[in-house]
Amino acid sequence: MHLLTRLAPVLLLSLLAGCVFPGVYKINVQQGNIITEEEISQLEEGMSRSQVHSVLGTPIMLNPADTSVEYYIYTFQEAGGEIREQRIVVHYDGDTFTHMEKDLLDELPAY
Repeated sequence: MHLLTRLAPVLLLSLLAGCVFPGVYKINVQQGNIITEEEISQLEEGMSRSQVHSVLGTPIMLNPADTSVEYYIYTFQEAGGEIREQRIVVHYDGDTFTHMEKDLLDELPAY
């Protein structure tokens, strides 16, 4: 009985540590580059890398082994829900923009 009295607080705390309390506020989380169709439409084949950066901003991911590709990724998670992702991959030949691949969200969440 004495052992149970000592372990009860430890057991109670460990059970409560894993609980999710109803009504707890969960924030929206957004990360990365927010890029709109309007900004994408400003890109033209032959632009320099610095001109592309002027339009889209600094890419979130660079591959030091392959500088011909830059990644602009945006993720949004609403109140602990599923994570939605937007991805734009910009391709260069040397320092000249050639083309891009894009997988855009239907709508960008307003923050």
